[in-house]
Amino acid sequence: MTIHSPSSAAPLAAAPLAVNKEGLPFEIDEGIGTLANLGLLVLRTDQTIEDEFRFALPSSDVALYEARLYSDVEITPANLMKMSDEIPGTVGLLPDVEFDVIGFACTSGSLVIGEERITERVHEVLPGVKVTNPVTAARAAMEALGARRIALLTPYMPEINHSLRLSLMELGIDIPVMGSFHEPDDNRVARITSASIERAILELGSSQECDAVFVSCTSLRVARIVAEVEIRLGKPITSSNHALAWHMLRLAGYDRSMPDLGRLFALSDRRKP
Repeated sequence: MTIHSPSSAAPLAAAPLAVNKEGLPFEIDEGIGTLANLGLLVLRTDQTIEDEFRFALPSSDVALYEARLYSDVEITPANLMKMSDEIPGTVGLLPDVEFDVIGFACTSGSLVIGEERITERVHEVLPGVKVTNPVTAARAAMEALGARRIALLTPYMPEINHSLRLSLMELGIDIPVMGSFHEPDDNRVARITSASIERAILELGSSQECDAVFVSCTSLRVARIVAEVEIRLGKPITSSNHALAWHMLRLAGYDRSMPDLGRLFALSDRRKP
Protein backbone atom coordinates (compact mmCIF):
# COMPACT_ATOMS: atom_id res chain seq x y z
CA MET A 1 0.00 0.00 0.00
CA THR A 2 1.33 3.45 -0.89
CA ILE A 3 0.77 6.21 1.66
CA HIS A 4 0.57 9.57 -0.10
CA SER A 5 1.98 12.55 1.73
CA PRO A 6 0.46 16.03 1.19
CA SER A 7 3.25 16.81 -1.24
CA SER A 8 2.30 13.82 -3.39
CA ALA A 9 -1.44 14.48 -3.32
CA ALA A 10 -1.48 16.94 -6.21
CA PRO A 11 -1.27 14.34 -9.02
CA LEU A 12 -4.26 12.48 -7.51
CA ALA A 13 -6.31 15.68 -7.28
CA ALA A 14 -5.62 16.37 -10.92
CA ALA A 15 -6.58 12.87 -12.06
CA PRO A 16 -9.61 12.89 -14.41
CA LEU A 17 -12.99 11.62 -13.15
CA ALA A 18 -14.68 8.78 -14.96
CA VAL A 19 -18.08 10.37 -14.16
CA ASN A 20 -18.77 13.88 -12.85
CA LYS A 21 -22.40 15.00 -12.78
CA GLU A 22 -22.95 18.41 -11.20
CA GLY A 23 -26.32 19.92 -10.30
CA LEU A 24 -28.22 16.65 -10.09
CA PRO A 25 -32.02 17.12 -9.89
CA PHE A 26 -33.74 16.56 -6.54
CA GLU A 27 -37.02 16.99 -4.70
CA ILE A 28 -37.62 18.04 -1.11
CA ASP A 29 -40.25 16.80 1.36
CA GLU A 30 -41.45 17.84 4.81
CA GLY A 31 -38.45 16.29 6.57
CA ILE A 32 -38.41 13.72 9.35
CA GLY A 33 -41.12 15.29 11.51
CA THR A 34 -44.09 14.84 9.22
CA LEU A 35 -46.37 14.61 12.28
CA ALA A 36 -44.38 16.63 14.83
CA ASN A 37 -41.10 18.44 15.42
CA LEU A 38 -40.07 18.38 19.08
CA GLY A 39 -37.24 20.40 20.60
CA LEU A 40 -35.69 19.32 23.89
CA LEU A 41 -33.44 21.39 26.17
CA VAL A 42 -31.26 18.77 27.89
CA LEU A 43 -29.06 19.48 30.91
CA ARG A 44 -25.33 19.21 30.31
CA THR A 45 -25.14 16.65 33.14
CA ASP A 46 -28.03 14.46 31.95
CA GLN A 47 -26.97 10.97 30.81
CA THR A 48 -30.44 9.43 30.63
CA ILE A 49 -33.08 11.39 28.77
CA GLU A 50 -32.00 10.60 25.20
CA ASP A 51 -32.39 6.88 25.83
CA GLU A 52 -35.75 7.42 27.55
CA PHE A 53 -37.08 9.52 24.67
CA ARG A 54 -35.81 7.06 22.06
CA PHE A 55 -37.87 4.43 23.84
CA ALA A 56 -40.97 6.57 24.38
CA LEU A 57 -41.33 8.35 21.04
CA PRO A 58 -42.73 6.78 17.86
CA SER A 59 -40.13 5.25 15.56
CA SER A 60 -41.15 7.42 12.60
CA ASP A 61 -42.80 10.71 11.64
CA VAL A 62 -41.87 12.48 14.91
CA ALA A 63 -38.55 14.34 14.88
CA LEU A 64 -36.65 15.09 18.09
CA TYR A 65 -33.96 17.78 18.15
CA GLU A 66 -31.90 18.36 21.28
CA ALA A 67 -29.63 21.10 22.58
CA ARG A 68 -27.51 20.88 25.73
CA LEU A 69 -28.10 23.48 28.43
CA TYR A 70 -25.29 24.28 30.87
CA SER A 71 -25.94 22.95 34.38
CA ASP A 72 -23.84 22.23 37.45
CA VAL A 73 -23.39 18.68 38.67
CA GLU A 74 -24.56 19.48 42.21
CA ILE A 75 -28.31 20.00 42.51
CA THR A 76 -28.93 23.08 44.66
CA PRO A 77 -31.59 25.83 44.45
CA ALA A 78 -28.94 28.40 43.48
CA ASN A 79 -27.52 26.21 40.72
CA LEU A 80 -30.99 25.42 39.43
CA MET A 81 -31.94 29.10 39.25
CA LYS A 82 -28.81 29.90 37.22
CA MET A 83 -30.16 27.78 34.38
CA SER A 84 -32.80 30.40 33.58
CA ASP A 85 -30.16 32.57 31.93
CA GLU A 86 -29.05 29.64 29.77
CA ILE A 87 -32.45 28.96 28.21
CA PRO A 88 -32.55 31.52 25.34
CA GLY A 89 -29.03 30.71 24.15
CA THR A 90 -29.73 26.98 24.28
CA VAL A 91 -32.95 27.37 22.29
CA GLY A 92 -30.85 29.23 19.73
CA LEU A 93 -28.73 26.11 19.24
CA LEU A 94 -31.70 24.12 17.93
CA PRO A 95 -31.96 23.71 14.13
CA ASP A 96 -34.10 25.92 11.92
CA VAL A 97 -37.25 23.83 11.73
CA GLU A 98 -40.83 24.74 12.59
CA PHE A 99 -41.18 23.36 16.11
CA ASP A 100 -44.49 22.16 17.50
CA VAL A 101 -43.29 21.91 21.11
CA ILE A 102 -40.19 22.79 23.13
CA GLY A 103 -39.52 20.82 26.32
CA PHE A 104 -37.33 22.07 29.17
CA ALA A 105 -35.95 18.89 30.69
CA CYS A 106 -35.37 19.54 34.39
CA THR A 107 -37.96 18.85 37.07
CA SER A 108 -36.48 20.66 40.06
CA GLY A 109 -35.29 23.47 37.80
CA SER A 110 -38.84 23.92 36.51
CA LEU A 111 -40.08 24.51 40.05
CA VAL A 112 -37.23 26.82 41.07
CA ILE A 113 -37.31 28.90 37.88
CA GLY A 114 -41.07 28.67 37.45
CA GLU A 115 -43.15 27.16 34.66
CA GLU A 116 -44.28 30.52 33.28
CA ARG A 117 -40.77 31.98 33.38
CA ILE A 118 -39.40 29.03 31.41
CA THR A 119 -42.04 29.61 28.73
CA GLU A 120 -41.18 33.32 28.64
CA ARG A 121 -37.49 32.59 28.14
CA VAL A 122 -38.19 30.12 25.32
CA HIS A 123 -40.51 32.65 23.68
CA GLU A 124 -37.68 35.19 23.58
CA VAL A 125 -36.29 33.07 20.75
CA LEU A 126 -39.34 31.16 19.45
CA PRO A 127 -42.43 33.31 20.07
CA GLY A 128 -45.69 31.42 20.30
CA VAL A 129 -44.28 27.88 20.33
CA LYS A 130 -45.86 25.46 22.81
CA VAL A 131 -43.63 24.88 25.85
CA THR A 132 -43.71 22.26 28.58
CA ASN A 133 -41.50 20.83 31.29
CA PRO A 134 -41.63 17.83 33.66
CA VAL A 135 -43.73 19.65 36.27
CA THR A 136 -46.35 20.85 33.80
CA ALA A 137 -46.28 17.41 32.17
CA ALA A 138 -46.66 15.57 35.49
CA ARG A 139 -49.69 17.66 36.44
CA ALA A 140 -51.29 17.00 33.05
CA ALA A 141 -50.47 13.29 33.36
CA MET A 142 -51.99 12.92 36.81
CA GLU A 143 -55.13 14.73 35.69
CA ALA A 144 -55.41 12.48 32.63
CA LEU A 145 -54.94 9.38 34.80
CA GLY A 146 -57.44 10.59 37.38
CA ALA A 147 -54.79 10.23 40.10
CA ARG A 148 -55.36 12.33 43.21
CA ARG A 149 -52.87 11.16 45.84
CA ILE A 150 -49.33 10.67 44.65
CA ALA A 151 -46.27 8.85 45.98
CA LEU A 152 -43.21 10.94 45.09
CA LEU A 153 -39.82 9.28 44.53
CA THR A 154 -36.74 11.46 44.01
CA PRO A 155 -32.94 11.18 44.12
CA TYR A 156 -32.57 14.57 45.83
CA MET A 157 -31.36 15.74 49.22
CA PRO A 158 -33.92 16.78 51.89
CA GLU A 159 -33.77 20.51 51.09
CA ILE A 160 -34.82 19.91 47.48
CA ASN A 161 -37.24 17.11 48.39
CA HIS A 162 -39.41 19.10 50.75
CA SER A 163 -39.31 22.18 48.55
CA LEU A 164 -40.38 20.03 45.59
CA ARG A 165 -43.20 18.42 47.55
CA LEU A 166 -44.47 21.78 48.81
CA SER A 167 -44.32 23.31 45.34
CA LEU A 168 -46.20 20.40 43.79
CA MET A 169 -48.83 20.52 46.50
CA GLU A 170 -49.29 24.25 45.91
CA LEU A 171 -50.01 23.32 42.29
CA GLY A 172 -52.80 21.00 43.43
CA ILE A 173 -51.02 17.62 43.66
CA ASP A 174 -51.60 15.84 46.97
CA ILE A 175 -48.43 14.00 48.06
CA PRO A 176 -48.93 11.93 51.25
CA VAL A 177 -46.06 9.52 50.44
CA MET A 178 -42.46 10.42 49.61
CA GLY A 179 -39.08 8.70 49.38
CA SER A 180 -35.60 9.64 48.19
CA PHE A 181 -32.21 8.13 47.35
CA HIS A 182 -30.47 11.22 48.84
CA GLU A 183 -27.89 11.60 46.07
CA PRO A 184 -26.86 15.18 45.14
CA ASP A 185 -24.47 14.26 42.30
CA ASP A 186 -26.30 14.10 38.96
CA ASN A 187 -23.59 11.85 37.50
CA ARG A 188 -24.26 9.25 40.21
CA VAL A 189 -28.04 9.62 39.89
CA ALA A 190 -27.74 8.55 36.26
CA ARG A 191 -26.10 5.30 37.44
CA ILE A 192 -28.85 4.28 39.88
CA THR A 193 -30.02 0.94 38.55
CA SER A 194 -33.50 0.28 37.23
CA ALA A 195 -33.77 -2.55 39.77
CA SER A 196 -33.15 -0.08 42.61
CA ILE A 197 -35.75 2.27 41.20
CA GLU A 198 -38.26 -0.56 40.80
CA ARG A 199 -37.81 -1.63 44.44
CA ALA A 200 -38.35 1.94 45.61
CA ILE A 201 -41.45 2.39 43.44
CA LEU A 202 -42.99 -0.81 44.78
CA GLU A 203 -42.15 0.10 48.38
CA LEU A 204 -43.63 3.59 48.19
CA GLY A 205 -46.47 2.76 45.82
CA SER A 206 -47.75 -0.10 47.97
CA SER A 207 -48.98 2.41 50.54
CA GLN A 208 -52.76 2.66 50.71
CA GLU A 209 -52.27 6.44 51.00
CA CYS A 210 -51.49 6.85 47.29
CA ASP A 211 -53.13 5.90 44.01
CA ALA A 212 -50.19 6.62 41.65
CA VAL A 213 -46.40 7.08 41.66
CA PHE A 214 -44.39 9.96 40.19
CA VAL A 215 -40.61 9.53 39.88
CA SER A 216 -38.97 12.93 39.74
CA CYS A 217 -35.67 13.63 37.93
CA THR A 218 -34.76 13.34 34.26
CA SER A 219 -31.58 11.44 35.19
CA LEU A 220 -33.44 8.44 36.65
CA ARG A 221 -34.02 5.49 34.29
CA VAL A 222 -37.74 4.76 34.53
CA ALA A 223 -39.48 4.81 31.13
CA ARG A 224 -38.41 1.30 30.11
CA ILE A 225 -39.81 -0.31 33.27
CA VAL A 226 -43.09 1.57 33.69
CA ALA A 227 -45.43 -0.91 32.01
CA GLU A 228 -43.98 -3.97 33.78
CA VAL A 229 -43.86 -2.37 37.23
CA GLU A 230 -47.41 -1.05 36.85
CA ILE A 231 -48.60 -4.64 36.47
CA ARG A 232 -46.86 -5.64 39.70
CA LEU A 233 -48.01 -2.56 41.59
CA GLY A 234 -51.53 -2.29 40.24
CA LYS A 235 -51.29 1.50 40.08
CA PRO A 236 -50.22 3.96 37.37
CA ILE A 237 -46.61 5.13 37.29
CA THR A 238 -44.96 7.98 35.46
CA SER A 239 -41.70 9.90 35.69
CA SER A 240 -40.18 13.19 34.62
CA ASN A 241 -39.05 11.82 31.24
CA HIS A 242 -42.05 9.53 30.73
CA ALA A 243 -44.58 12.29 31.42
CA LEU A 244 -42.60 14.89 29.45
CA ALA A 245 -42.43 12.72 26.33
CA TRP A 246 -46.17 11.98 26.58
CA HIS A 247 -47.09 15.63 27.10
CA MET A 248 -44.91 16.85 24.23
CA LEU A 249 -46.56 14.35 21.90
CA ARG A 250 -50.05 15.32 23.03
CA LEU A 251 -49.34 19.06 22.73
CA ALA A 252 -48.04 18.40 19.21
CA GLY A 253 -51.33 16.67 18.34
CA TYR A 254 -50.02 13.10 18.40
CA ASP A 255 -52.86 11.27 20.17
CA ARG A 256 -52.31 7.63 19.26
CA SER A 257 -52.54 5.03 22.01
CA MET A 258 -49.18 3.39 22.85
CA PRO A 259 -50.09 0.76 25.48
CA ASP A 260 -46.62 -0.80 25.62
CA LEU A 261 -45.47 2.35 27.43
CA GLY A 262 -47.91 2.02 30.33
CA ARG A 263 -51.29 3.37 31.35
CA LEU A 264 -50.53 7.01 30.56
CA PHE A 265 -49.57 6.36 26.95
CA ALA A 266 -52.47 3.90 26.58
CA LEU A 267 -55.06 6.61 27.14
CA SER A 268 -57.36 7.06 24.16
CA ASP A 269 -57.20 10.16 21.99
CA ARG A 270 -60.35 11.41 23.71
CA ARG A 271 -58.35 12.02 26.89
CA LYS A 272 -56.62 15.27 25.99
CA PRO A 273 -53.94 16.79 28.27
